[in-house]
Amino acid sequence: MSQTPDVVTIQLLRNRVASLIEEMHYHLYRSGYSTVIRETRDFSCAVTDARGRIAVAPDLIIHCTIYRSLIEKILEVHGPQDLQAGDVFLCNHPYEGGLAHVSDMAVIAPVLHDNLLVGFIGSIAHKPDVGGAVPGSVSGQATEIFQEGLLLPPVRLYRAGVRNDDLHRVIGANSRWPRLLLGDLDGQVGVVRMGTERVARLCQEFGAATFAGSMEAVLAASEKEFRAAIATLPEGSYVAEGFLDSDGVRQNQPVRFQARVSHAAGRLCFDFSGSDPQTIGPVSLRPPLVEACCFHALIGLLNPELRFTDGARSMIDIVTPVGSVVHAVAPAPASSYMGACQKLIDVILEAMGPFKPERAVANAGGSGGAIGFAWQDEKYRQRGNQYEILGSAYGASAVADGCSGVTVHLSNIHGAPIEIIESEYPCRIERFELIPDSGGAGRFRGGLGVRRRYRVLSAVTLIYRGDRSKIAPKGLQGGMNGAPSRLMLHPGTPQEQQLPSSCRVVLEAGTVVDICAAGGGGYGPAADREPGLVQDDIRQGYVSVDQAPGPR
Repeated sequence: MSQTPDVVTIQLLRNRVASLIEEMHYHLYRSGYSTVIRETRDFSCAVTDARGRIAVAPDLIIHCTIYRSLIEKILEVHGPQDLQAGDVFLCNHPYEGGLAHVSDMAVIAPVLHDNLLVGFIGSIAHKPDVGGAVPGSVSGQATEIFQEGLLLPPVRLYRAGVRNDDLHRVIGANSRWPRLLLGDLDGQVGVVRMGTERVARLCQEFGAATFAGSMEAVLAASEKEFRAAIATLPEGSYVAEGFLDSDGVRQNQPVRFQARVSHAAGRLCFDFSGSDPQTIGPVSLRPPLVEACCFHALIGLLNPELRFTDGARSMIDIVTPVGSVVHAVAPAPASSYMGACQKLIDVILEAMGPFKPERAVANAGGSGGAIGFAWQDEKYRQRGNQYEILGSAYGASAVADGCSGVTVHLSNIHGAPIEIIESEYPCRIERFELIPDSGGAGRFRGGLGVRRRYRVLSAVTLIYRGDRSKIAPKGLQGGMNGAPSRLMLHPGTPQEQQLPSSCRVVLEAGTVVDICAAGGGGYGPAADREPGLVQDDIRQGYVSVDQAPGPR
């Protein structure tokens, strides 16, 4: 069906698709009901070809590898011959559709032109609550996926433009806050419909064969770029490992991730065979997420200007043993996937560092933690779960200090503003600041973690999923470790108490909660840091005088 157009048309259509993705993203953000959409922006929008392949990547690379897996499943279950204009499919199933966890709902619609399938439009977005054992659905102590909420394999929400009202009602009935869930879901349907209309117009303007040929050409160009970049790496094989504090259930048992990265004859192999078996708690991953971690690390190492497409897959092999923490089988829970992905990326980057030492980087602070305040007062309960995703800091590299107080690696999302949180929920954020001395010392300093201190003004259940309170982010080449994370109750008082990095606890009104994200690891010996940089660190308040390295 495709034909290869000239290079100008290819670039024009690529840019039109990129602009469409940005426009879809903007409209979904502006139509969001829940804070996780309209503030945190934990969602993506995508355009794929008829096989589900991405030629123009959305902002969240962690979603990039999910779309193809999900669309392949839709085609397997429903068949391309049964697709109609106006169809909309819905899925949130990690095992049936490759979604990251149950709280992420994907909305997928086919694009047809002259009754021919030319592509799909999709959106994946976190939902404020899809049922399950705890408010917000994302329990760090879940032991099977059925405790995490309603499970939807790929099903039709709309057939030829007509909504399945019964299914719509079932979804709403399984949420503690159906207005927020269904409002966000309707926003996804709206932007996906907009996307199908725009791509259909492109096919009418340029021809479906030209559109398909342009996407194929972009995929082929991406494959060529990645192949050339990989060819610059020396051949060899390196291994690294790292540990999560726990799986959230067995609090005293770390979880091992191991990566062996090998390069031979222009092919890269990521082998995770040394990783632990899948866990009881919700930190085990599905293969699409592992693939996203590999590409994120690879692009960072090779060249950040490289753009992910599904064309880059052809020279990459990924080994994930079935039943392991990197290839879970049902009914393993999945809600704490992000902390696991962050640790896995650190391990991959450490293993890849020797291939290109000038691009090597120390461990980041990982996920700063995902928190949910489930308010018990009915007045506030109706507003939904106060759900926030916090940042941490990047590790230092061979040429620069790590960035401070940011979401790292796959997160790439926004922190909820203090003004929004305080205006909508009964809490006050008393401190929001970088933590001095939290970055690992080194020739280049790790980024500083961030503190967010809450005073709750009403009784609440705190649901927290974090990591790195026991096992601090590692430094590199003689650099020091970053400071570990901390979750504290009543900080600075005789009642001060540190909680585990994954927990659920009931708080009384007036309780103060400190969430301190980990700092990034340092790079190189601290004694080698330039005195001028040390003085600047002290002046900026990043490092205290007694912790600053070297003579002053």
